[in-house]
Amino acid sequence: MLLRHSFSRLPSPPSWISRVSSPAMPLRAKVTNPAFRAAASLSTTPDIPKELPGDEPDDVLFNSIYGLRSIELNRPKKLNSLNGSMARKIFPRLKEWEKSQIANIVLISGAGSKALCAGGDVAALALQNESGPEGQKASTDFFGLEFRLDHTIATYSKPVISFMDGITMGGGVGLSMHAPFRIATERTVFAMPETTIGYFPDVGGSFFLPRLDGETGTYLALTSERLNGVQALYAGIATHYLHSSVLSNVTQRLSELVFPDHVGLPERLQTVNKTMAEYSLGLPSLQEEPILMAGELRKAIDRCFSFNTVEEIFAALENETEQKEWAQKTLKTLSSRSPTSLKVTLRQMRLGKKWSISETFQREHQVAANFMRHPDFVEGVKARLMSKPPRQAEWQPATLAEVSNDTVESFFAIPEGESRLQLLSEGDYTSYPHEQLALPSENEIEKFVRNHGTSAPQVISEFAQRWNQKEGVREKVSEVLSRRTKRTEKGIEWV
Repeated sequence: MLLRHSFSRLPSPPSWISRVSSPAMPLRAKVTNPAFRAAASLSTTPDIPKELPGDEPDDVLFNSIYGLRSIELNRPKKLNSLNGSMARKIFPRLKEWEKSQIANIVLISGAGSKALCAGGDVAALALQNESGPEGQKASTDFFGLEFRLDHTIATYSKPVISFMDGITMGGGVGLSMHAPFRIATERTVFAMPETTIGYFPDVGGSFFLPRLDGETGTYLALTSERLNGVQALYAGIATHYLHSSVLSNVTQRLSELVFPDHVGLPERLQTVNKTMAEYSLGLPSLQEEPILMAGELRKAIDRCFSFNTVEEIFAALENETEQKEWAQKTLKTLSSRSPTSLKVTLRQMRLGKKWSISETFQREHQVAANFMRHPDFVEGVKARLMSKPPRQAEWQPATLAEVSNDTVESFFAIPEGESRLQLLSEGDYTSYPHEQLALPSENEIEKFVRNHGTSAPQVISEFAQRWNQKEGVREKVSEVLSRRTKRTEKGIEWV
């Protein structure tokens, strides 16, 4: 007999959960650029995308298990790379489930053991772009479809869970990063590799990357550095770390959860969060797998990537003495990237800190349109993904000096006569309402230390208690304190 769980007598949620917005009252945010508002009036909400003749059959599989609704990306031979056919199938289901009273939770996963989703099908887009303006517009329309889907997930009124099991890059990040629950496993490989192919970190990268600790988001955006397994948890990319062997059991357990009608989204997120903790088999020990972006390396990342021009970042890396080997390796990596991509991406990181989630996808759609018209995207995809073996791309222009500030700014402008992307949800916010489902951020740790400068053990214990003994909290807080505080007679002091 199936055990069904009722939560009609939930305990009061912790104080942080009250910051999760109710689906009935979405948080609204001001458009930060008045010119963008003036050039981009919205008319009517666009129709929900539907399948088209010629769309691939069975490239997405849908399943219902009691209150759980699952979306399984089903192109394992192409590492579940996302295309228009898949997005058009997912949209109607999400909208249908959002209205359903018996659909409680949405789960996103990938077929096979290699990838959730390795990205968008950029090879097809590059070939399409070569046909001229019509092909470039069709490619831009695909990004519009993808970004609408990502925004729908980001503002969904029910808990969404993503199993980031295997390769999770580009488009796969867009399907994951804006969900309240992002589950990394020992097989997770996260990256935003867009500068490698003459593009920029889209799918909401403007929003989540600048909001990561320090300059780690800028570093990941420019270098395409990979985070494996538990490193995605420590970096704030994943909210939980589970072994891949328990995912099927987690799925079954989630399907058994029953939420009374009066239980809102905050309480539902709290319940799912507790359920995830039941299946943890522990984190790898720090001796076995230390935190990657930590200690002296992390200090060097913040030192070198805090500047507002790519030229200054190059100079800082050239002058780096504390982490010289890392700096030289990073310089070599950046030197192989598209100069246009690097400059646009850095500008994106600085502007995106102030964008709301809606403005993010609307802005990124315009940037994507400009890249579809730029030669570096086709050249980058052909050089890195289509050539056997891969070759170094021949970028146009070839040097940073040739990419002017006016050129960079033009990527973010809306041409006269065009309007911003029409989204399918009115939900909006300027910080993730579910952000405390992940490990505490460095900003939260700093604020606590400055207001309650006690001893390091007491601070660690306090955060562990506030996060209900969540695995990884003690390790994360301890690393931050060792790097950013000093002991004084009155307690620890932030430096």
